[in-house]
Amino acid sequence: MARLLIVHHTPSPGTQAMFESVVSGATDPEITGVTVVRRAALAATASDVLDADGYVLGTPANIGYMSGALKHFFDQIYYPCLDSTRGRPYGLYVHGNEGTEGAVRAVEAITAGLGWTAAAAPVVVLGTPGKDELASCWELGATLAAGLTV
Repeated sequence: MARLLIVHHTPSPGTQAMFESVVSGATDPEITGVTVVRRAALAATASDVLDADGYVLGTPANIGYMSGALKHFFDQIYYPCLDSTRGRPYGLYVHGNEGTEGAVRAVEAITAGLGWTAAAAPVVVLGTPGKDELASCWELGATLAAGLTV
């Protein structure tokens, strides 16, 4: 069975709503053959990454950068996972009130270094996530999970 790892940092209601929508999409009953594992960024390990077939990453944009928690995650898993996870798909969602570009750029640079492949465009939300933004998060989760069943 394929495994999708969702690594998230959800310190605000906005990022929590986005996380819940991603999980809802990834666990849609019509998508079978995928186990969805959720890990807070500060708790996720290299073993979690090595055991997964794809990833969804979620972070707030803090002062124009990804959260320290997600950066810590990358710092912990980068070298242990570098050679073993190349080519795996990932998706990204980012919430902020302004300046999200730096957070997206930083995650894209690190995932490029890991050799991961973006399976969907990042979902970026400024301010309170609305119905359309949450639907995009749902779609992100569903896309990553369904892509692992192929």
